[in-house]
Amino acid sequence: MRIFAVGRNYAEHIQELNNERPTEPVIFTKPDTAILRNNAPFYHPEFSKDIHHEVELVLRVCKEGKNIEEKFAHKYYDAIGLGVDFTARDLQQKAKEKGLPWDIAKGFNGSAPISDVFKPVSEFSDLKNISFSLQVNGVTKQEGNTSMMLFSFDYIIAYLSTFFTLRTGDLIFTGTPKGVSAVKPGDVLTGFLEKEKMFEFSVK
Repeated sequence: MRIFAVGRNYAEHIQELNNERPTEPVIFTKPDTAILRNNAPFYHPEFSKDIHHEVELVLRVCKEGKNIEEKFAHKYYDAIGLGVDFTARDLQQKAKEKGLPWDIAKGFNGSAPISDVFKPVSEFSDLKNISFSLQVNGVTKQEGNTSMMLFSFDYIIAYLSTFFTLRTGDLIFTGTPKGVSAVKPGDVLTGFLEKEKMFEFSVK
């Protein structure tokens, strides 16, 4: 299983970080050691003083494919879950300023908590109108809807498959809406897909 992720896929999030709006998806990856399941706690690493939460919809790839045409892309993912792309913002900014890769800032251990449940795509009436949100200590910090995405699920699948062979079980984080902020030990993060609670875990 591999973890692909899309950066800068929501315009207002791009604005809040003063980033350039992309003309094609910004792709990065995380190792499988980044995954956290079963509402396991996230242990704030000592190497960063500025870990940000980024709640995202996560696609589950259901069959192998490469060079997939966008019109057929819907056949290659079968379920949608919810995850958090934790980002060491201070390490990322330091790397960006030097023009260096920022894998460490995105791929460190435990940086990708995901929901245990992935809802079948068939349960959604409109994939371009899916709402999701994140609460920190009971206060809503992020709210998003797939109607706000710059690049749709199908476009992301087609684009990724141009460069990588997608395999069954691969996960794709599809981008975060505005409202990212730092977490600290003691925080409790709760994620919702539509109105259904998908995860709740603590920061330690």
